[in-house]
Amino acid sequence: MLRLIPPPLHRLALNFGHRLRHYWRKASGITGEGVSIIARDFDGQILLVRHSYGPQGWYFPGGGMRRKEMPEEAARRELLEETGCLVEGLRLVGLIEEELSGAPHTAHIFEGVVNDMPRPDGREVIEARFFPTHSLPEPLSPRTKARLKLWQARKN
Repeated sequence: MLRLIPPPLHRLALNFGHRLRHYWRKASGITGEGVSIIARDFDGQILLVRHSYGPQGWYFPGGGMRRKEMPEEAARRELLEETGCLVEGLRLVGLIEEELSGAPHTAHIFEGVVNDMPRPDGREVIEARFFPTHSLPEPLSPRTKARLKLWQARKN
């Protein structure tokens, strides 16, 4: 159904929805839980995305968990929705307790391997690419930096 909406109008709606959700979280103090996926290709490069809404920057694919959805299911779903990629060897890296729009939020951080080229939909995600860890694009969002730090600390 959403595919019937022209991409520019869809992006406008996503931007409005993002702002509305921000104000709802701020007013209610409720965020729910979310996931982020640090997806690597076989060369060890990591997958980052740029969204059509919200603060500009590069992020790990991810998003909110649906009601009664397990974190691993949410991670697989979000990666597929945002990049068209399937992940193998999905493993939990850790949890990050943070604040999102002024409300407490728990982020489940996963890692895994992707054997596909990302295909952003041009609606929610406008760009998705693999980058070597020594040459990441700017600006990296603060949340991306925190997740990267957790992942790198776990590897060492």
